[in-house]
Amino acid sequence: MNYRKLGKTGFNVSEISLGTWQVGGKWGDPFSHDNADHILNTAVDAGINFIDTADVYGDGESEKAVGRLVRSRSERIYVATKCGRRLQPHTNEAYQPNTLRKFVDDSLRNMGLETLDLIQLHCPPTEVYYRPEIFELFDRLKQEGKIQNLGVSVEKVEEGLKAIEFPNVTTVQIIFNMFRQRPAELFFTEAHRRNVGVIVRVPLASGLLTGKFTSETKFSADDHRNFNRDGAGFDKGETFSGVDYETGLAAVDEIRAIFPKDINLSPDALRWILTFDAVSCIIPGASKSAHLLSNLQAIDQPAPSPEQMTTIKAIYDGHIKNPVHYLW
Repeated sequence: MNYRKLGKTGFNVSEISLGTWQVGGKWGDPFSHDNADHILNTAVDAGINFIDTADVYGDGESEKAVGRLVRSRSERIYVATKCGRRLQPHTNEAYQPNTLRKFVDDSLRNMGLETLDLIQLHCPPTEVYYRPEIFELFDRLKQEGKIQNLGVSVEKVEEGLKAIEFPNVTTVQIIFNMFRQRPAELFFTEAHRRNVGVIVRVPLASGLLTGKFTSETKFSADDHRNFNRDGAGFDKGETFSGVDYETGLAAVDEIRAIFPKDINLSPDALRWILTFDAVSCIIPGASKSAHLLSNLQAIDQPAPSPEQMTTIKAIYDGHIKNPVHYLW
């Protein structure tokens, strides 16, 4: 495993880490603690030391599984969780310091921990980034010993740029992949300049960049890849990175031609992300250990050649850039 500095946190984290949105099973399936325990322990056995979760994943069950892992292992495991998405409705007005404080307490209780290595605002409405009192709360929580660091998970580049104006924001979690290339422009430059850690989420565009899907692939009714393609449940940029499914399949076919020997494109897609020095770590999810081990192959994957990088950019420009680039 290779490790990178997570910005101002000072943590040295595994460049391939683990996101736990679907760690309990396939999206849409009930949470399985046995499956979660197996995936999480396999991750740590492989050298992963950074786990990202959220209070809404499995309605708190994911946090409980992560906490159980940390308490059962001797290795130093950095835990990041998120708060805010439990608000109903999820609006700017609903974000209040006392409510967020309660969410932090709930996460600590779920995980059985005394302090959180990293707490992140969970894709709040854009207006929240213009409210200093929200960010000031986390300075008080740090003084109280409940958290060590504050980060944000964002939908849009503009939100990330606004968030890092607050000096206590140490990390930004953002969607970045072959189908979502805009962060590599101004945002990466500014994050590096301010020593802000960059956590890359949705690195495989909800599995589209694995190369395993076809026009015949079916997703369950409760899977966001079925119901959220047009944003029916939440921001549609979370599903296939906002790319039209058939358009994405066509682009994947062209990407496959760049890596003709690789049936599974996941390691290639992840290794492409790691060519960007501003990236601290990637948090692909896994609904079974085989997915996790597949993702870890990116560590030994050779970096794309300059010619391959140029071709990937051309595919993005030709298939994806309009309209995705300017929406997020």
